[in-house]
Amino acid sequence: MKIIKWSALVLVIAGLAIASQLAWQVDRFLTAPLSNQTEAVIVTIPSGSSAHKIAHILQSEGLLSSPKWFVWYLRYQEKQNQLKAGEIRVDPRWNVDTLISKLIEGQVVQYPITLIAGQTIQQNLAIIQALPKIKKVLDYENIVGLEKLFGQDKPFDKRYPYANIEGLLLPETYHYKAGDTDKEILLRAHKALNTTLNQSWSNREKGLPFKTPYEALIMASIVEKETGFAAERPKIAGVFIRRMRIGMRLQTDPTVIYGIGLGYDGNIRKRDLLKKTRYNTYKIDGLPPTPIALASKEAILAVLHPEHTKALYFVAKGGGQHQFSNTLKAHNRAVRDYLRNR
Repeated sequence: MKIIKWSALVLVIAGLAIASQLAWQVDRFLTAPLSNQTEAVIVTIPSGSSAHKIAHILQSEGLLSSPKWFVWYLRYQEKQNQLKAGEIRVDPRWNVDTLISKLIEGQVVQYPITLIAGQTIQQNLAIIQALPKIKKVLDYENIVGLEKLFGQDKPFDKRYPYANIEGLLLPETYHYKAGDTDKEILLRAHKALNTTLNQSWSNREKGLPFKTPYEALIMASIVEKETGFAAERPKIAGVFIRRMRIGMRLQTDPTVIYGIGLGYDGNIRKRDLLKKTRYNTYKIDGLPPTPIALASKEAILAVLHPEHTKALYFVAKGGGQHQFSNTLKAHNRAVRDYLRNR
């Protein structure tokens, strides 16, 4: 009889020990960091993945010690069908509860893409086309298709294939997630441009020589190309606007370069300045027909709120800055001084 009692006591003690050990393991599983790794891990959860599959994906990334316990805990909380697909950046310092919360929230990884002010739309399209993890649905050689995407229906000009959509993106940093399309990114940047341009136009200074927001965008693209020093944007805008007001041609090299098109080799020659193109502002009056690059929000604001200046000329003097002059005589002197110093 005593032997039976002692045996029962031993079994009870052993059961308590096992239960205690199990409780310790469960507590450690729930409260300890996922891993001793030092850097975040990007985990991809395919669409339609079961809780079992997600658990094994996490284990393969070194983020789970027991997939079975993970699935059991999900079922215990009735959350096994709430986990979202996509990419998620997992911090190894999270515990299991935090991991589950993040998987349910669907906090997907965001990638940056920066469109560059002063570059052409063709150059920026190449940036978008080269993005990793996006879904490419656009044919970049189908110029007419791209024009329709931006709502343009102007006659197609083979000499300037991208001109009809030039400047129609706002150069800023955007974010996308894996699986987003290049079309979605383009439309977001185009919508941002329209919003910025229309808001700025509605708050513009009175008396400017622009009939439409698009004309202001054309001028902003010129100011963007001419400005290497951000603080000078309003003054350079003021110079060009003063030229327009007195009927003087804009006479700006970046428009000549755009008019040369793909044949531009880094040099402007006398014959380029003398050749009349739709973009050569040494030979045409007023603005060119389209923007010549992507214009930043700051360039748009500078054009719609220009500095009031008597200057009609400027010459680069280094460091992205310019020497401004009110008269041609003073300008020629500044050019000679600049050449001598150089």
